Amino acid sequence: MAGMGPAPKPGAERRRRNATHATTKLPAGGRTGEVPRWPLLDDIVMTTQRDTAQRTVDELELQLLEPTLKGRPRAAAQRKLDAARSELNIVSAQLDAARRVEAELWTELWATPQAAAWERLGWTREVAQYVRWKAKAEQGDMDAAKEARQLADRLGLNPLAMLRLRWEVAEDEVAEQRQDRTARTRPASARQRLKVIDPNAAAGGT
Repeated sequence: MAGMGPAPKPGAERRRRNATHATTKLPAGGRTGEVPRWPLLDDIVMTTQRDTAQRTVDELELQLLEPTLKGRPRAAAQRKLDAARSELNIVSAQLDAARRVEAELWTELWATPQAAAWERLGWTREVAQYVRWKAKAEQGDMDAAKEARQLADRLGLNPLAMLRLRWEVAEDEVAEQRQDRTARTRPASARQRLKVIDPNAAAGGT
């Protein structure tokens, strides 16, 4: 990402060169605890569009109640009302979908290893901004997708960004020990049991 500078070397490479760079260890099992309260209001643009569409529907419905409205004017008003209702339904559905996606993403993100660092740094609103742009991106907004990618870098949501932030997921030592024990006790495979035989020795050659 522009302005962030080159990524630090991975931990293994730094250790080989005896370099000392402070890193933040993140829990492999993710952050535990309650999910923070959602800090943002509903999307202002979508909320305004919904309210405007609702007002248009209300006005047209009142207009159609006028007994003097007949013939072509009435038919025209009815077409406008149908279009306004359609727009209202679409915007309301989009707003509801955005709320659902935001709630799901918000909950998922606060269970990640990175969330432990966000909590220490107080990045609640920054994470919420990412969630908002990501929800828009999932509805096909390409500009929102660009914003979401930039915020993902800042929040350490990809390996390169984690290197730049000097964040490392702590190794799960218990799981590694379990895997080592399993490897030691697992029977050798048929390939491992095969031995390379010298054909000359087998034939009694010199």
